[in-house]
Amino acid sequence: MGRLTFSGFVYDQWTKVPPVATADLTGKTVMVIGANTGLGFEAAKHFARMSPGRLILGCRSPQRGEAAIEKLKQETGYTSSELWIIDLAQFSSVIAFADKFENDGGRLDILVENAACAPTSVYSGTVDGWETALQVNYLSLSLLALRLLPRMVQTSQDHSTKPRLVVVTSEVHFLANPDKKLLDAPHTLRTLGNEEYCTSSILAARYNDSKLLNVFFFRALNDRLPVSSNSVIVNGVNPGYCYSELRRSFTGVRAALDWLMEKALARTTEEGSRMLVYSAVGGEEDGEELRGEYISSAKVAEASDFVISEEGGIVQNKIWEEMLEILSEVDHKVHHTVNKYLAGPGK
Repeated sequence: MGRLTFSGFVYDQWTKVPPVATADLTGKTVMVIGANTGLGFEAAKHFARMSPGRLILGCRSPQRGEAAIEKLKQETGYTSSELWIIDLAQFSSVIAFADKFENDGGRLDILVENAACAPTSVYSGTVDGWETALQVNYLSLSLLALRLLPRMVQTSQDHSTKPRLVVVTSEVHFLANPDKKLLDAPHTLRTLGNEEYCTSSILAARYNDSKLLNVFFFRALNDRLPVSSNSVIVNGVNPGYCYSELRRSFTGVRAALDWLMEKALARTTEEGSRMLVYSAVGGEEDGEELRGEYISSAKVAEASDFVISEEGGIVQNKIWEEMLEILSEVDHKVHHTVNKYLAGPGK
């Protein structure tokens, strides 16, 4: 149920992936973050074939982004994709991206937050003073979601639709084993991002921990969307273990073991991208049954035992409050979003 076993993992990996979900996206705007390669690019190709009014590719590198735009055009024939630059390792870049979209005046029907990085065993910090994977995988994506939420709510009101916000997480959140003392400490996130705390053993588990934080985020956000205006469907998706550039920094024995695992178990990148697309357009009728859910293998699944436990709920709320404090210091518009569009947990 809420546990990850090796046999269950192998079974899921060897189970045939369902065909890609489809929808009519005419006139709608789709945004994919981390779209120039891997799962994000493959998902963008699927969306392009559904003829959205706009397809925005959020990428860090202008050169790689432009190459993705051209490749997308060649492989799908779609000509309305747009490259928007965003560097999740810089809060200023995330804010500029959100400000640009706020001023753009357009609708936003689907937001897929796919970007992530895998930390090495040596601490790497951002210009904002945070451990890189914590900021890229969690804090910046959370900031972007909160900044773009008002536009998604407005889209729902203006067009009588139910926009979807998809947070790409992973089954490795089952493997996260955060220190209880750290969870009980006043400043959990600030400690996690501190260089002194980030030893090589801590960083070895950082990717798993960041994916747990992603699960906490989408569940907490969903829990605070008021019933009276519960128009945006928020969910989290596990694409499964796929061929990915995410692990391109692996070296030595770690790289060799990952190569063997890929040969034996990995889904193709395109197969993994179908999970992202399902979360964005799939489900029965309007996809209401996907609201607030953890999705795996193109169906609603159960998050880890820790996440769904009473203790997990307490930690989730605590992390949410600290995250809001941090992000409100970074961008004052976060406070506006929370006050105007969200309610307390449990609505």
